Amino acid sequence: MARQQQQTEGYRRVRTPRKGEIPGVVEQIMGHGKLKVRCADGHIRMTRIPGKMKKRIWIREGDVVLVKPWDFQTDEKADVIWRYTRTESNWLERKGFLKM
Repeated sequence: MARQQQQTEGYRRVRTPRKGEIPGVVEQIMGHGKLKVRCADGHIRMTRIPGKMKKRIWIREGDVVLVKPWDFQTDEKADVIWRYTRTESNWLERKGFLKM
């Protein structure tokens, strides 16, 4: 009952960046599941969208995403692990997670 009531009120917890994850803004869509993302740490990374995510969501230029840099080439490449809605991205910006 409580879960059903919570969904009807429209509350949703925002996924915050964990250790090793960086928020960023999609600058350019390259095709074949690849994106250029300007990350909060100042680097522009070539990212890829994993197959399970590619089939479920659409990512457009200007969307705020959460990326996980690779173990090697950490300043150049990363994987997209989450896409934020506009409301969630506004919340992240207010709380200081998204510093561009």
